[in-house]
Amino acid sequence: MKRQMYVAVLALAAVAALVAQAPKGWKMRVDKSTSASDPDGTGSISFVTMGSGFHATNPAASVYWNPANTATGTYTIKGTFTLMKPSGHTNYYGLVFGGSGLDGPQQKYLYFVVAQNGTWLIKHRTGDGGTENVSSKTPSDAVKKPDDTGKSTNVLEVRVGADKIDYVVNGTVVNSTPKTGMTADTDGIYGIRINHLLEVQIDGLSVTK
Repeated sequence: MKRQMYVAVLALAAVAALVAQAPKGWKMRVDKSTSASDPDGTGSISFVTMGSGFHATNPAASVYWNPANTATGTYTIKGTFTLMKPSGHTNYYGLVFGGSGLDGPQQKYLYFVVAQNGTWLIKHRTGDGGTENVSSKTPSDAVKKPDDTGKSTNVLEVRVGADKIDYVVNGTVVNSTPKTGMTADTDGIYGIRINHLLEVQIDGLSVTK
């Protein structure tokens, strides 16, 4: 019994340490890898205020959000994402929108993300059961790959209109979806998703009507 209590205390302390590293008002949800062939890295997740934005170091995949950050109707979400160095294989990072219940079993959100290999991806999550592709991994010249320093900067936008959604990378519309099916519900929380084994600086995260 004492051992079980000790383990429980350690687990709570680990969760508290993760939460303590988040900027005031922000929350995080960790998506640990269940793949033996693609395990998470070692160490703790770090999500801190840095410069004019935030800096995420992710041994495991995480979603970051502030419950006060919501958007409804027609709007544009925008953020500048700087990948600090390539990971050992392709992993995605970018914008979350249309979110609800993000810290519970009924979590729901859409996400528009890019990767170091020059591809973009749009996915939909409903509950803890997994995700579905809205649009599968697609290459685009608009997505900047790491340069000689290992860094790449991509400005991502999601432009929600009355009847459709445009997905934009560095000013170029790379895809559009109708506001039906998986992308029908775009009202809700917006935030950030960073997959595992990545270090990313996020600046200028904002929403405009």
